Amino acid sequence: MTDKYPKSTSTNTTLIKTNSNDHKNGHLPLATKNINIQPSYKDETRNGSDGDSLTVAQGIVKILEDMGIREAFGVSGGAMATLWGALSNSPLIDVIHCRHEGGAAFAATEAYFASNRPIVVFTTAGPGITNALTGLLAARDEGAKIILLSACTSAPQRGRWAIQETSSNTIPKGGLFTPGVLFNYASVLESPKELPQIAKKLALGLSQSRGYVAHISIPTGIQSAVLEESLPSVKLTPIIPAPSPQALQKAIELLTEGDFAIWLGFGARSAAGLIRQLAEKTGAGVMCSPRAKGIFPENHPLFVGVTGLGGHESVIDYMQKHKPLRTLVLGTRLGEPTSFWSDLMIPEKGFVHVDIDPSVPGVAYPHAETFPILSDVATFVSALLQNWPSDASPAKNPSLPTPEGAIIEPATSDLVRPAVLMMAIQRLIIDSSDAVILAESGNSFTWATHLLRFEQGNRYRVSTGVGSMGHTVTGVVGAAWSRQGKAVAIVGDGSMLMNSEVSTAVKYQIPAVWIVLNDGCYNMCRQGMLLLGLKGADPMLPDTNFALMARAMGAKGIRVETESDLEPALKEAMASNAPVVIDIAIDPNCMAPSKGRNRSLKAQGVEIESSSKKQDHQISFPLV
Repeated sequence: MTDKYPKSTSTNTTLIKTNSNDHKNGHLPLATKNINIQPSYKDETRNGSDGDSLTVAQGIVKILEDMGIREAFGVSGGAMATLWGALSNSPLIDVIHCRHEGGAAFAATEAYFASNRPIVVFTTAGPGITNALTGLLAARDEGAKIILLSACTSAPQRGRWAIQETSSNTIPKGGLFTPGVLFNYASVLESPKELPQIAKKLALGLSQSRGYVAHISIPTGIQSAVLEESLPSVKLTPIIPAPSPQALQKAIELLTEGDFAIWLGFGARSAAGLIRQLAEKTGAGVMCSPRAKGIFPENHPLFVGVTGLGGHESVIDYMQKHKPLRTLVLGTRLGEPTSFWSDLMIPEKGFVHVDIDPSVPGVAYPHAETFPILSDVATFVSALLQNWPSDASPAKNPSLPTPEGAIIEPATSDLVRPAVLMMAIQRLIIDSSDAVILAESGNSFTWATHLLRFEQGNRYRVSTGVGSMGHTVTGVVGAAWSRQGKAVAIVGDGSMLMNSEVSTAVKYQIPAVWIVLNDGCYNMCRQGMLLLGLKGADPMLPDTNFALMARAMGAKGIRVETESDLEPALKEAMASNAPVVIDIAIDPNCMAPSKGRNRSLKAQGVEIESSSKKQDHQISFPLV
């Protein structure tokens, strides 16, 4: 594959980027090892290449370049034309012009996780901002680092019914243009003199280990104003929180009192090798949240399964039969999709909970004993290994429960069974390539989480907190772009109809692959309503041929109607350098796997009748 994808044909800029093929063999892609995230400033005048003073738009782009930003996803508009032009003429920043601002925000989120670099989203005024909000909400919840650059109405025109007026007359200021639950930092740049201060605040925010989502809105008239102040040159280096010696010693005391389990979340992804050393040194059983699949190898004898939605019964077996005294929680909030707040997951002496967010430990299980530790997970585990007592006895676990495999039910029609599809994806994509897999919310999530197996992290992405339809069908574009390699989205037909960005992938020839589970309905909703005995709601969708739609947009489209068509279709898609949509006719009557959730619900007093003597009803539909 070439070093870069071609930029938009509307730009003649020469691109300069230090890239590598480190994404192969599980390494992070591009120049992520060179990214620094703590600001260092030196005041020097930043001028244009011809010696002229910079405009505000050009100054913003220079600051972004200094902070290591190399991608900007968004949709253009007249109110931000000057800023769009400045971004497009950057020699370092790729501008990916998307079809919808929400899709741009989801793509930017997944581009961040593929590259470990901050990403820009750009939008015009009014609906440009509001269209992006769901994707930005997901970015905040997922822990991405995103800067939204938007346009807003210039001060002299506010309140005069400007086109797409963006002011307190038309859009609430609180929350959109101020810090809060949506943005860690937000501001309207009303004067060129504010830019140095804003640059420093952005740099300080991006320096933190936690995610960071900021919004800078620039009035149209200000974008072309000339900078009168010199700009700080911003270089970034990480600020990594470490455990105090007292907290570390206390954690060792608690964990050496008896056998303990390890419960991994997505926040532990940078510590995979260290966590494996810790588990093998102590004999601790390891379980993980859906987002953390692969951080600990799923074929390892100490791995007991995935918890939560789409998870495994083996986890409950482990907690009931092996009864660890405590659980070491690393980088997960233990929210409903991870734990269902099941009492079965609470060990006798509670939790030692490590997280970079001080508001996380003890909240999901408020009645359980919890020792909180504020620290980066890799830093904590490294210190734990260095200070682990040499005379501490490892756990004696003769045989731990292992995740249950796929049960292929007899075919009742010619349609493709989802379990058969997942096994084909495992063999032909996961085991045969380094492609990243993204699973959409809905039954796609539960099938993929339950049945697919990963031996390393950074290869599986799902959204659990927001879980928006449309996240993966658009996010796959950002993931494939930033890693400069294959990214595969497993999605439902409802999500694919919502907002897919296939056209964007065609424009830039991004090698994204969409595997569409086409069953003609919102099937998680349909199956859930049936199991709850609720009638009258209509989840059905008209028949749609996604292969034809893909071809109409210039992508490769493949239609799969029988299980015998699966292998050639998947092989063709993975061999292609172009975007590919595989439209698969799925049997809608195959119930999505969720026995792990069933057992948790039963423990909480929820009555679940058996559909037969052999198998429980499968409940994926939310009941909280």
